[in-house]
Amino acid sequence: MMMRPSNPDREHAHGQGSFFGRRKGHKLRAYQADLIESLLPRLALDISSPAPAQLAEIFDRPLGDVRLEIGFGGGEHLAAEALAFPDIGFIGCEPYVNGMAKILAQIEAHNIANIRLFAGDAAELLAWAPPRSLARIDLIHPDPWPKRRHWKRRFVQDATVAAMARVIKPGCEFRFVSDIDDYCAWTLSHLLRSPDFVWTAERATDWQQPWDGYTMTRYGRKAEREGRVAAYLRFRRV
Repeated sequence: MMMRPSNPDREHAHGQGSFFGRRKGHKLRAYQADLIESLLPRLALDISSPAPAQLAEIFDRPLGDVRLEIGFGGGEHLAAEALAFPDIGFIGCEPYVNGMAKILAQIEAHNIANIRLFAGDAAELLAWAPPRSLARIDLIHPDPWPKRRHWKRRFVQDATVAAMARVIKPGCEFRFVSDIDDYCAWTLSHLLRSPDFVWTAERATDWQQPWDGYTMTRYGRKAEREGRVAAYLRFRRV
């Protein structure tokens, strides 16, 4: 599937405001620019066309479940998951060109065949996906938008919680990681008032420690070095 043309300097907007700001960062190296030009079009989703009835059809070979990672940053977690679970399909959503270049380099280096990419607004991607089509959604160290006037830019909103509930299969999970206490409290508040999700934690260690097999991101290691403690929240779709 080909990615539809877009203006890389424009913020995608929707009813809740934009979930991200600038889309360009450091200047790309020649190799990275080549991957954006040559590899990304082969892996990018085109949500201007209707989604297939079975979301796994976006991949070149038969796969089982499909998972989504929203805002994958440097792609460490997404690449590790795709390599660990070759029979599962993964969609990575990341509006920043530099993050996209990083995951493309990992895909090429490790010959990863079970990742597809979307360089746009995750809310639009959720609206495009068929009902009950995802086995998991991960949101790892998202931008907390700490200023009150920017809270509408946070990904976790009542509307996006409802959108995730539509596409996550019953019994499957939305997983959230952040070292920002306020955003963790915000996320708990929004998910706990949703009738569609239950928080899976039964003891403190369930949210104080990463889940089994979790790949620490570069940002997560930096947060640990600087003394910031992350919470690992898991919510099951009822």
